[in-house]
Amino acid sequence: MTQANKKTVLMVLTSHDALGDTGNKTGFWIEEFAAPYFVFKDAGFEITLASPAGGQPPIDPSSELADFQTDDTRRFDNDKQAQAHLAKTLVLSEVNADDFDGVFYPGGHGPLWDLTDDTNSIQLIEQFIKQNKPVAAVCHASAALLNAKNNDGSYLVAGKAVTGFSNTEEDAVELTDVVPFLLEDELQKRDADYQKVADWHVFSVQDGLVITGQNPASSSLTAQKLASHINA
Repeated sequence: MTQANKKTVLMVLTSHDALGDTGNKTGFWIEEFAAPYFVFKDAGFEITLASPAGGQPPIDPSSELADFQTDDTRRFDNDKQAQAHLAKTLVLSEVNADDFDGVFYPGGHGPLWDLTDDTNSIQLIEQFIKQNKPVAAVCHASAALLNAKNNDGSYLVAGKAVTGFSNTEEDAVELTDVVPFLLEDELQKRDADYQKVADWHVFSVQDGLVITGQNPASSSLTAQKLASHINA
């Protein structure tokens, strides 16, 4: 932790911007970044942002449409400091779990392609767990947990209550045949206790050090659970 015991949180964003072979763009979902960012900022946390490639991570253009705006996204749109912060994410390989009290992964479809198999991200998550620090992810970013393992070689999510974007939600946005895999299915293949509620409803679950949220609407609650664990 930094001076005066200020709490520190790392937010890891995707660097992937291609929506499969559709020719359309993807990235991270702006609400899933903005809502947690302001939860942490308002809690007085020091926030560090990182992504595999560093620099400005790609915002999913669909998430900027009028229908998906929230108080948090509007706050972000009016916060030049937050925008400048986002534009200069650190390169993920250069960050160390030792320097933070917890980590949060915003979703969007991008993480399915890069963070799922990113060696630096996987090692980072494993280090947080080894150091008894919480790891949180929302929506598609739960994919970042898929290949992380415990000391005994078992999957981190095995036997744990977790959530993430559901098959029915993926079907509703008509991307079932575009995404590289269905998150709900993959979590279950790793013996996770996958849980969900009705599409688009708020749902977040914590099992030990692992905190996950189902969809964009669950972003703030998931971040609040992480903040509460860090402050406990």
